[in-house]
Amino acid sequence: MSSKATEPVSLTDFPKITCPFIRQTYKVNREQFKQHGRKYGLRKPEVYLVVDRVNPGYEWVFEDPDTFAVEKLNGTNIKLKTEKGRLIALQNRKNVLDPLQIIGGKNFIIEGIFRSIGKGYVKADGEQTGECIGPKLQGNPYKLDIHEWYPFEKAISDLRYRSFHEHERTFDNWSSWFKDWLHSRYYQKIASKKGIDDKVFAEGIVIYNLKRKEEKQTWMAKLRRDMFDWFYTDIEIPEYDKQGRQEMEDQEKFD
Repeated sequence: MSSKATEPVSLTDFPKITCPFIRQTYKVNREQFKQHGRKYGLRKPEVYLVVDRVNPGYEWVFEDPDTFAVEKLNGTNIKLKTEKGRLIALQNRKNVLDPLQIIGGKNFIIEGIFRSIGKGYVKADGEQTGECIGPKLQGNPYKLDIHEWYPFEKAISDLRYRSFHEHERTFDNWSSWFKDWLHSRYYQKIASKKGIDDKVFAEGIVIYNLKRKEEKQTWMAKLRRDMFDWFYTDIEIPEYDKQGRQEMEDQEKFD
């Protein structure tokens, strides 16, 4: 019998999701960046903010009645593949992971997947993509004791924002919604089961249109709270104006 280890299987990367508003780069106060930048996850004294202009090609986000919004979970993107109930491939964005590397690897991801297996989230065959969340990821905003992998298919069915259809889809309406009312649907379910009255803000939303997916058109977009200027309460952004500048930056460079 050969002792040579099997090479991990590479999967296709999850497609990049773009913002429906134009984003632009703005310099921030350098001294305040030094004091507070880490709190906001800033690597440079600049932020990448939305302005009140629709990203060309994303008019459907604002106009199509079949568009809906789902909570964007705040963790790390994990894609997996199973065959006949066996986990045969695992990938974190473009980074191929060895599902058998349980010592010295990212075993919290394995923990999250096995927790989700117990909940019936993982299919016996096929590829699935989801978000791994928990204590070691993004400051654990959902106050979890252990990690969990949450498939995007389940998010589409269980984490929709019904209020998305109740108001006009405008920059100002969404800015107000995100600032004061965009609470985590995932965490609300946890709090409800525990019988506690507690809320945390969602990271943002992923916007879907499944009819456009069937037609092989652009069908996803994303919007986060940290794309708005008010998010950075401790840092001045002196040149920001929601109308934006005339020049158009490459939107593909923004995360």
